[in-house]
Order: sequence, then C-alpha cells, then structure tokens
Amino acid sequence: MNKAVRPSIVDVPVTLSRLPKSLDGFSITQLTDVHIGNTIGREFIEDMVDRTNEMASDVIVITGDLVDGKPDRLREAAAPLADLHAEHGVFFVTGNHEYYSGVDPWMEHLDGLGIRVLRNECVSVGDGEDSFDLAGIDDHSARYWRGHGADLESAVAGRDESRELVLLAHQPRQVKMAVKHGVGLQLSGHTHGGQVWPWHYLAMAQQGGLLAGLSEHGDTQLYVSRGTGYWGPPVRVLAPAEITRVVLASA
Repeated sequence: MNKAVRPSIVDVPVTLSRLPKSLDGFSITQLTDVHIGNTIGREFIEDMVDRTNEMASDVIVITGDLVDGKPDRLREAAAPLADLHAEHGVFFVTGNHEYYSGVDPWMEHLDGLGIRVLRNECVSVGDGEDSFDLAGIDDHSARYWRGHGADLESAVAGRDESRELVLLAHQPRQVKMAVKHGVGLQLSGHTHGGQVWPWHYLAMAQQGGLLAGLSEHGDTQLYVSRGTGYWGPPVRVLAPAEITRVVLASA
C-alpha cells in the first residue's frame, strides 16, 4: 500500500448541548470519500476495515463517495465492508459519486453487506433515554436523479426537539439546511481537504468557503473530513487522508 495516502486516525472532540451525560465519550468513526475504483482496491479496504474495527467505536458512519464504478465491477474490492462492526451499527449516506456509479444497485448491495443506508430518514442511536437521533440525507446533487434528493425537513419531521441530533450529509454546504432544522452536529466530506494544491481554492469556492475541520454555524457544529481515500492519482499534498473518530461530550 502507498504509505503516502494511507489515512491517519484523527480524534475530534465535540461537545453537544443536548447529549445525555450518560453518553459522554460516545464515539463515532467517520469514513468518507474512499473512492473504491481503479487504484483503490481490496487491500486498501481490508486495511481500512481492520483499523476501523480496532478503534471499537460505538457507531460507524460512511458519508458518501464510497465508490467509483458499478457494483458488479467492484464487488470483490468492496466485500470487506461487510466486516465493519460497531455496537450501534454502520450507516451510509450517498455522495455525488454514487449517482455516477449506479446509486440504486449500490444501495441494495450495501444493504446486503449489513450497512444501513439512510435516505432522508432519522433513527435513534443508543438505548432508551441514553440515546440521540441520527439523520441522513441524500447528496446535494441527488435532485437530478428521479426519486432522489435531499429532504432534511421530512427526515426530522415529528422528532422530539429536546433530543440531540447528528446529521450525515455528504457536502458541507448542506449545513445551511442543518442550521434551520436543529442539527447539533453535521458530519461531511466531499472536499478531500483540497487533496492537492491548488484544488483547495476550487473546493472552498464550491462549498461556500468550507474545506476541512470543525466549525460553528449558529447552534450547529460542522466537521468536514479530508477523506479516507482519494480521487484520481494516489497523491495528496497538504491534505492528508483520515479515518475520523468523533468523541462526543455533553455540555
């Protein structure tokens, strides 16, 4: 494996005002922008899965752009994803590259691997009162595909607003919706942190100045991962790949 693009483990502490005290230390591993395809194959995925499982996080989330190609072509490379394990489950939301790669077959395939695809829906993570809400929405670009499109309003309709809400949304600019719907934390990817200078400027321009790291938007916090894999050639400059461990704390 090319050590230059092997992701590092990055710890991100996040304090949330509505998180139950009993969930202090609850951990979420975020994988994003893996881009299984021409140069990222089974060896990379096996290593990523092994390291993710060793972290023993409470929940694992994949925030889009997992693949670059059809399921039939990438079935073998993606197979180790079935071994991902977390006590409270493994969840996925679409990125723009899923739509280029055949989104409906991929959602069916991931479901068969034991990965829960969240499509404009909200689930409870935890046990009883010791829990929070986790929502996932389609990618920003999904509106161009029949039957798809981000709809956070429907996802969170009727939920108890006193509960903490974490949102999975592929593109950082989707935080504009998150702020309007009481999201405490949004987890995103898409930008690759720029991946190679000067792509940083292009990524920031597309995403309204958002590139990587933790930021605040009103009462909503946003974490943008630099991505776990890469797109195109196996090169990263000033934007190292990451497997992100978000560690939650109550205010």
